[in-house]
Amino acid sequence: MKSFYFRLIFFGLFLSSSFLNAQEILPKGLTEHERTLLPNYQFRGNLVTPPPAQEVRTSAQWEEVEYVVIRWTPEFQNIQRQIVAAAVDECKVLIATQNQASVQSYLTSNGIDLTNVEFLNAPSNSIWIRDYAGNTVYTNDVGERALVDWIYNRPRPADNLLPTYHATHVGVPLYVTDTAPADLVNTGGNFMSDGMGNAFASELILHENQAGNPYGVSTKSEEQVDQILEDYMGIDSYRKMTVLPYDGIHHIDMHMKLLDEETILVSEYPTGIADGPQITENIEYITTNFQTPFGNNYDIKWIPAPPSPTGQHPHNGGAYRTYTNAVIINKTILVPTYRPEVDEEALEIWRDAMPGYRVVGIDVDNNGENLINLGGAIHCITHTIGVENPLWIVHEKVRDLASNVNIPFEAQIKHSSGIEAAKIFWKKEGDSEFQELSLTNSSGDNWTATLTAPSDAETIHYYIWAEANSGKTLTRPLPAPEGFWTFNITSMGSEEWLKNAIRGPYPNPAKNKVHFDLKDINGKVKVKFHTVLGQSLMEREIENPNGRVTLNLNSSWKGVYLVSFEGEFGKITKKLIVK
Repeated sequence: MKSFYFRLIFFGLFLSSSFLNAQEILPKGLTEHERTLLPNYQFRGNLVTPPPAQEVRTSAQWEEVEYVVIRWTPEFQNIQRQIVAAAVDECKVLIATQNQASVQSYLTSNGIDLTNVEFLNAPSNSIWIRDYAGNTVYTNDVGERALVDWIYNRPRPADNLLPTYHATHVGVPLYVTDTAPADLVNTGGNFMSDGMGNAFASELILHENQAGNPYGVSTKSEEQVDQILEDYMGIDSYRKMTVLPYDGIHHIDMHMKLLDEETILVSEYPTGIADGPQITENIEYITTNFQTPFGNNYDIKWIPAPPSPTGQHPHNGGAYRTYTNAVIINKTILVPTYRPEVDEEALEIWRDAMPGYRVVGIDVDNNGENLINLGGAIHCITHTIGVENPLWIVHEKVRDLASNVNIPFEAQIKHSSGIEAAKIFWKKEGDSEFQELSLTNSSGDNWTATLTAPSDAETIHYYIWAEANSGKTLTRPLPAPEGFWTFNITSMGSEEWLKNAIRGPYPNPAKNKVHFDLKDINGKVKVKFHTVLGQSLMEREIENPNGRVTLNLNSSWKGVYLVSFEGEFGKITKKLIVK
């Protein structure tokens, strides 16, 4: 990768802004004074910062974490102490502060072991580090680690510079989108990646980079924004949703959370109020137009958005209380909480959705430290830096099946040193011990196995284990064996069987080519592409296509198409978006 790229900030501007910001606790949004600074503030840098020379992959938030990074803020030290206390059991904690002795004294006096705590003597303006810290990317999926940083959409120069300190401290390259035509304004709270080239955001990303934007950055079309994310972060599909009427910041982390490649946790309001209708519409847009990286429908889980103690929601004066604004730190999840009578149900939803993880609630809504009234919660005041040399395990979870015979397991497993071995650990419900089943390297990074479960098995629990040639081992889910995936063996109709037997398309949206997985399909299969109006575009016949089928797409195709599969099994049609 290229060497570091550092931004130049005028010393006088830095001092004046630092002096102004030091007088108040800055909210997540703009203060009135900051609004007056916008017309004359210089957001762009002065150095050319091209993207990485090699393609990169942006890590997902459930992947391995080496550092949690925070900016110490004395007014919220109790909240931050709880974050540090939970995080040091999982990884290192890097604290930006210019008063290290005071922070050390406070933490040690509260029983925090500082072995995994590191300090960064760096200036900063605000607590909202999610929005201005860099995002972890890797070359070759698991290769060299780097940070990618956008222009922060606040006139807070010390915040915008902090990723440079992070990159220097960790010893990794830093890539910055601060020079036209790649001068991109963006914030981390409005970005979520699945680790496989797909990302989610609100349309704020378009509004802040369009003509007439208040940041002085070059005008960009949606296609140009998408290209910057692809060049710097390896994002192939950037899914954007309508901004919400009552969320003044328009960051998606305030109402949704990716739990894995196929599961989204979403805030739910009482029928018809606050941002509930628009959130529902946005999720319907996602589920109608996009599929998971494995070509399946997203699993949407809902979690109540709590009101104020007097029953108010954002539409009538309540703060934007949320349980999705959480951070996953290896085997621990930190969730914002408000008061016991509403928290208990939400924390149970988290535990059900993420079995085996340690779920820790942290109060962000009290008289002493009312963080939520400033427009953010736990995810907003934390960021993470992924591990060096990750052991990456990608797996499409086995869904309910109609037979206990020849149950297929597939995983993509990758490490910079190569993979020595991989296994499935499985047990039927009620058994105390897991049994082992070796995975076989079928091709490239793909590993497969087939299981015949006991005839009386109705529910199977399982997880994946892998060992790299370097000796590093990892499981997926990370907290296994305490955490695992589950599927049922039950009677299933032919239509449901067919949905599982023919999976895809992926990626979706696609460009140039598309893949489908056809499992246990024998005989001839006729594949047809046609428009939504029925116009036939392409037809192909495949003999015994038991495995992956790759189809090249016409370069002139753009929009929504239908792909049908027809054979002795019947007929099934899949929707494909071509970009």
